[in-house]
Amino acid sequence: MRAVSHRERELQAACERWLARGRPRPDIALVAGSGLSIALGEPVAGPEPFADWAPFPVRSIAGHDHALELFSPTAGRHVLYFRGRVHAYQGYAAADVAFQVRFAALLGARVLVLTNAAGGVRTDWSAGKLVAIRDHLNLTGLNPLSGEPPASWGPRFPDMAHAYDPALVALARRHAEALGFALDTGVYAGLAGPSYETPAEVRMLRTLGADLAGMSTVLEVIAARHLGLRCLALSLVTNPAAGVDAEPLDHEDVLRAGRTAAARVAALLAALLADPEL
Repeated sequence: MRAVSHRERELQAACERWLARGRPRPDIALVAGSGLSIALGEPVAGPEPFADWAPFPVRSIAGHDHALELFSPTAGRHVLYFRGRVHAYQGYAAADVAFQVRFAALLGARVLVLTNAAGGVRTDWSAGKLVAIRDHLNLTGLNPLSGEPPASWGPRFPDMAHAYDPALVALARRHAEALGFALDTGVYAGLAGPSYETPAEVRMLRTLGADLAGMSTVLEVIAARHLGLRCLALSLVTNPAAGVDAEPLDHEDVLRAGRTAAARVAALLAALLADPEL
């Protein structure tokens, strides 16, 4: 049976190339989801195509810039910002989906912040609602730890009891309140996609305890926790899930909701990234 590749050689080479250019090691990694690629400061390095660093072809998708940059929200702190991500539904292996997170972690990042667009499984959450993920259901059928990842990366069977750091969730809620809006918490169902869920599947997800559904984040968080990173993930409810609303689902609605919420998301991220508690 063919061994699972975790891209460790390519990751090592990318890290060596980054440091050879004299760039600082990041303290925080930030991955932006669909329609949520937001300018957050003057970059110290970049922006540049993620394809320049990825050891695989980077296929485009609407709403994802597929770029990276390094910026410094406060003196002495550096954030490696990935504008867009790759998804398993594009044909990527789980290790490729996790490449950005592992790249940042192996460079030195100890905190991961993610944003994503999600369908609202809860019937009382309308489009535009911003939610901090408190837990997830990995229903993708994939795991970035399958095979034999390097032992130096983390334990063979990492604990996922606090996949989303409770202290970081509380910090995000405090900043949201200071900015004038409520940040609820919810359980995110990570699905394979790319088709949206059927009404029956949404009823199943609700029964399982999901509040949100999307096609990203869970594989990245598993890889991050394996490497010891603290994780915070923010979901923007961009549309009601199938069966919640009579309207058909459309990716353009996702992008439109992201543009509408951009200022609110940017303000919250700016406050968080400048906070020494993060």
